Amino acid sequence: MEHDHSYKLLFSHREMMADLLRGFVTAAWVQAVDLGTLERVPSSQISDDLRERDDDILWRVRWRDGWLYIYLLVEFQSTVYRYMAVRLMTYIGLLYEGLIRSRQLMPHYRLPPVVPIVLYNGRECWTAPVDIAMLMAEAPDGLTIPTPHVSYLVLDIGRYSERDLAPLSNLVAALFRLENSNTPAEVQQVLAVLIAWLRDPSQESLRRAFAVWLRRVLLPARLPTVFIPEVQELVEVQTMLAERVIEWSQQWKEEGLREGRQEGRQEGRQEGRQEGRQEGLAAERALLLRQVRIRFGEACATMLAPLLADCEETAILADIGEWIITSASETAFLAHVRASLGVSDGHQA
Repeated sequence: MEHDHSYKLLFSHREMMADLLRGFVTAAWVQAVDLGTLERVPSSQISDDLRERDDDILWRVRWRDGWLYIYLLVEFQSTVYRYMAVRLMTYIGLLYEGLIRSRQLMPHYRLPPVVPIVLYNGRECWTAPVDIAMLMAEAPDGLTIPTPHVSYLVLDIGRYSERDLAPLSNLVAALFRLENSNTPAEVQQVLAVLIAWLRDPSQESLRRAFAVWLRRVLLPARLPTVFIPEVQELVEVQTMLAERVIEWSQQWKEEGLREGRQEGRQEGRQEGRQEGRQEGLAAERALLLRQVRIRFGEACATMLAPLLADCEETAILADIGEWIITSASETAFLAHVRASLGVSDGHQA
């Protein structure tokens, strides 16, 4: 897809990768690495099968006495892929095979850590399990088998609000703001910021990467019936929008109304009744409880169940799914949940 290729072009720049880690990966290890050492992984160190993954980007950064590998999977699809963890486990295995073959190992012949990151811009919230263990059926009583734990970080672009992104002096935040823009005026506002940030001649390549993405992906998606002239620089995009903002604002609005009417008809066919939504929420709560049992045990699941019972906000449920993976302890996990629900010491605030 053109979108995937354009994102690969953007995230082939060190500045974009550094801002992605600084602004959107909250784990402690980000503070322990030297982002100035970020570098693309040479193709000679990647297996042939993995090298064929044209839309994926592999970086590494110095950490302690070796490298930390960051596998950025650019996935743009209209639906959530439930088995993404399995796909990533395969890619990580291929990466390790290439590193073994090229003898790019850590001391004592150990394999380096790998951080898989999925960028997702679909309309629905990402609900796929982020750890492969959550996809596996429970073993029969008496059968003890090792369970693989391959987890990944998903950045669901549509879930970031303008209030979250606008204060950040961050290139990736600007990209996400453009993705979520609703009018040409909003695009112009972000463009002005990008032009100021990337004015240095050394940033020409990144400026052009943004211009290509805007010209070939964002604007055609917003204005499918409008001819978008070829541009090479962000300033040219800004000028083009300024000249045609009134005309394009009306067409942008009409396109949004068409999509809204279409979605409304589709939702009416698919959902029909309120109980359909309730069934979906119940299934999501059940999945979260199962995931908590796997990660923290039955006692934690018992404490979580009443907290989930009245939660009907899908965004909060999605956050809880992430906290299951990222929380260092059961106590920290439950603290996150209670804070998000406005609950303190087992009682509503």
